[in-house]
Amino acid sequence: MGTRGPVPKRSEQRIRRNRTDQPTESVTELGAVSAPDLGLDDPHPLVAEWYRALTESAQSRYFEPSDWQTARFVAHTMDRYVRSSKPSSQMFAALMSAMSDLLVTEGARRRARIEIERGQVEERASVSALAEYRRSLGV
Repeated sequence: MGTRGPVPKRSEQRIRRNRTDQPTESVTELGAVSAPDLGLDDPHPLVAEWYRALTESAQSRYFEPSDWQTARFVAHTMDRYVRSSKPSSQMFAALMSAMSDLLVTEGARRRARIEIERGQVEERASVSALAEYRRSLGV
């Protein structure tokens, strides 16, 4: 999972740069992994949106097939949970723990030392070209 304890600060906010205790072992595997279909006939809207968001999230690029199957299992369990007439607090805690293992929250990603930087959206070319044209005319 990651480290225990409080959520670490983002790398640009940290003052000390301690070395990690253990080196990271890398394994190279060829081929891209794509997200499988959710596999629910009529998922609850919250479940469908959660799974869609997971497929579009930056951390999913690190997912292996086993991670996607875990995500599908979490989604199936989440579907049963949100449709339950008596939802259990233990089930909620278990779902949150499983989602944390999938790095769905900022805190979970920081503990795993993964930071997602969103790039700035560039202006559409037609809008910036029009603005440049107006500037050249002095309008």
